[in-house]
This record gives sequence, C-alpha cells and structure tokens, in this order.
Amino acid sequence: MGPLSRRPATSNRRQMSDFRHSVETMIPALRRYARALTRDTDIADDLVQDTLVRALRSEKLFLGGDLRAWLYTILTNLNRNRRRSLARQPNMTVRLDTESEPSGTEAEGRDIARALDTLQEDQRAVLLLVVLEGLSYRDVADIQGVPIGTVMSRLARARAQVRAVLEGQRPALRRVK
Repeated sequence: MGPLSRRPATSNRRQMSDFRHSVETMIPALRRYARALTRDTDIADDLVQDTLVRALRSEKLFLGGDLRAWLYTILTNLNRNRRRSLARQPNMTVRLDTESEPSGTEAEGRDIARALDTLQEDQRAVLLLVVLEGLSYRDVADIQGVPIGTVMSRLARARAQVRAVLEGQRPALRRVK
C-alpha cells in the first residue's frame, strides 16, 4: 500500500507547485495594475503582496477557471477596502513644487496621470483593466461584480473624460436631477 498512498500526495504537491508557479507569473501584471490604480509604488507593492498572501492561503478555494481574473478580483477588493479605510481618516497631502519644466514624454506622462486622477475610482479601474491589462469586458464585469453594460458605460465615460482632460477641456460635471 506504500507506493499507492504516495501518488496522491505527489499529485497534490505537483498541483500546488503548478498553482504557485501560475500565481508567480502573474506578479508583474498585478504590480502594473496596482501601480496604475493607486499611483503610489509603495502602496501598490503592499497591495500585490497582500493579494499574493490571500491567494496562496486560499489556494484550496480556487476551483479552477481564470486565475488572472481571480487575482485581479482579490487585488480590486483589497484596494476598495483600503480606500474605504482611508476615507474614514483625515486627508493630509504634502505637495512639492519643482521649479523645472518637464520635457516631452515626462510632461505627457504627467498629463495622463492628471487625466486618470480626474476619474472616479470605478471608471479608472475599468479603464486600466481593459486598456492596460487587456482583459475582456466579461472578465472586468466579473472582477468588478457588475453587469457587462456597466463596464461598457464606465469605460466610455472614462475614455471621454481622459480625452477631454488631455485636450485641455474642463472635466464635465455630472448632472443630478
């Protein structure tokens, strides 16, 4: 009975190893998304680390399917929780003004960052997942926990807002009836 009892353990170890390898290959994409979402390298790295810890601890809960979408869902939920926590705390911002004018690509990067800053968080997340990460609308809908039509609407609004800011127009205010 010795050799037979070892096979399932070896198979489980291999599956565990495959899962961990798959998670590991997703780290650069998770990092890229988290940095674009939070616009802060340290916070993004913390989010990615927390995502990896949660994923590895919850390995047995992953029943198959799209690992990438599952990891983005974990990261998105952790970021929402972080933002909710921050909303309860007083906001203090230190602003450093530099005397030098940015050049070419640096200025364009700042313009894009400024445009992304004008977006609502849900719109920014959808834009980043579709444009930066190349996820399908269905995957983004699953990650965000919203209907696909909501993803399409948020994406259209985000694109229009970014375009308006980059073209020098004032951001449109939402009408409330």
